[in-house]
Amino acid sequence: MSTITLHDTHNNDHHDGHDHGHHEQSFISKYIFSQDHKMIAKQFLITGIVMAVIAMGLSILFRLQLAWPDKSFPILETFLGRWAEGGRIKPDFYLALVTIHGTIMVFFVLTAGLSGTFSNLLIPLQLGVRDMASPFMNMLSYWLFFIACIVMMSSFFIETGPASAGWTVYPPLSALPKAISGSGLGMTLWLISMVLFVASQLMGGINYVSTVLNMRTKGMDLWKMPLTIWAFLLTAILGILSFPVLVAGVVLLIFDRSFGTSFYLSDIVMGTQVLPNEGGSPILWQHLFWFLGHPEVYIVIMPALGISSEVISVNSRKPIFGYHAMVYSLIGITILSFIVWGHHMFVTGMNPLLGGVFMITTLIIAVPSAVKTFNYLATLWRGNIRFTPAMLCAIGMVSFFISGGLTGIFLGNASLDINLHDTYFVVAHFHLVMGSAAIFGMLAGVYHWYPKMFGRMLNEKLGYLHFWITFICAYLVFFPLHFLGLDGVPRRYYAFTEFEFMQKWVTVNIFVTWAAIVAALAQIAFLFNFFYSIFKGKKATQNPWESNTLEWTTPVEHIHGNWPGEIPTVYRWPYDYSKPGSEADFIPQTVPYSQTMSSNMPHDFEGNAESERIQREWEEKQAKEKAILD
Repeated sequence: MSTITLHDTHNNDHHDGHDHGHHEQSFISKYIFSQDHKMIAKQFLITGIVMAVIAMGLSILFRLQLAWPDKSFPILETFLGRWAEGGRIKPDFYLALVTIHGTIMVFFVLTAGLSGTFSNLLIPLQLGVRDMASPFMNMLSYWLFFIACIVMMSSFFIETGPASAGWTVYPPLSALPKAISGSGLGMTLWLISMVLFVASQLMGGINYVSTVLNMRTKGMDLWKMPLTIWAFLLTAILGILSFPVLVAGVVLLIFDRSFGTSFYLSDIVMGTQVLPNEGGSPILWQHLFWFLGHPEVYIVIMPALGISSEVISVNSRKPIFGYHAMVYSLIGITILSFIVWGHHMFVTGMNPLLGGVFMITTLIIAVPSAVKTFNYLATLWRGNIRFTPAMLCAIGMVSFFISGGLTGIFLGNASLDINLHDTYFVVAHFHLVMGSAAIFGMLAGVYHWYPKMFGRMLNEKLGYLHFWITFICAYLVFFPLHFLGLDGVPRRYYAFTEFEFMQKWVTVNIFVTWAAIVAALAQIAFLFNFFYSIFKGKKATQNPWESNTLEWTTPVEHIHGNWPGEIPTVYRWPYDYSKPGSEADFIPQTVPYSQTMSSNMPHDFEGNAESERIQREWEEKQAKEKAILD
């Protein structure tokens, strides 16, 4: 496989580009061990889709248990064997389903599937780069992620079953291999999988940051970058700084499990046996886990916010409102996300003074989030909106971000959180603000950049069908759970029939489960549309959405190196839509200001040396022509 010179970000490649991987590649080097960022993006996306289908299947299984706790479903025994003897899921397997569902969705779908896909696809294409800073490390990043997925799923095929301690794997269930069946080999596999996953994310993150900071094309300064790139850059920085803390916590957990240490264990009695552990604290694990866990929320949501910024601006045919405010709010979220982890721990007996500090920082982080929401709404306001499936998903993402984020104000308040923390209110909150919002941001990206990934268009009617059913069902599934939480219904319970006051919520659980089943069926439309269109979809034009950013200047047919000749120069920011005085309603970043004199504004040239030079040359040329005519 030919290597490509990556340091020549612009005019040093005057050749026609035919040496950029244009020779025949084998199937293995092109599709499996590919070093082309576009192929790696597809690998992340398709793996993420497969993992999402698995996670959704697991959620349907445990929703059946919650809706009909006293009924048996013989088909479950056929598929699950001894984990569902008599057609009823066993309590310990129910906990395993919840654990693996949460782990897959948070890490393997929303982190790797979202950031891995779109950071890989868009960072080189939108910045005018031939490929990532290290294509080989990029390939390794995907394969470590893939192996992590395999290790995680292999735990379903061992005798003691998958990890069963919730997706946060709190000790002592995770620290004592003999605590329950899911604390044994299944938990070990979970820990191995997560270390591989973190290694994958660190490789990817270092690559993304290096590429953004060092390899932009001529004219592409930081303030001309699309908001997508800002979001991916800050997400990568968050991951690089927070993921190693989880690995440190995992190493200590392995020591407790295998070498008799007591980092997280103290005064434990198992049955009649008093264990020798003393001096440790499970609260230490919570501090280490949530130091990653809260930045993780933003590692998930920031790429979705960046994608939505691009999709909303393009389809509103308007400049994004408050570009600088959007960038500063992303930076604010990045910094503040490191000092709010304690709000997950208000119920641990935290010192009220410390709890107050975390409460204040938690409420402050709502400010940059609100800025982004306001700017999305202002961009949509009086826009010439095109309701493509991508645009609907982006607006859906904003809707979930608002409705889910509002309940975060309740949970960020220590005195309220103590009452709500272990109830379904928390489940409802994070499934709306993180799960649903991030998924819809991801779907917006898939619908918008599918032509760039596969050279074909998705079927719009199937896209509308998929969006509306999924959007409505997501609210029908998660919104009612707020009321269960307000009534004190605890989360993580196997059955509610044991408690008199919870009996009235069984009908709500049945309704929620049917909504979840309909939502799952709606994904068939998406999956068919996605895979069918790869081969049979309508062929895409070069710039189907009439967008300004650089990725739409590359040929529809993929080449390794992205541009066949010189990489284009950038002259302007990426959001010149519907500019007064312009003939077209979009002006690509590659169009010099000298070609758009009728629409230029004084502020276009402020602090822009290249543009000022072009403007000066154009004015001199005009003056000379006028002098000749005179």
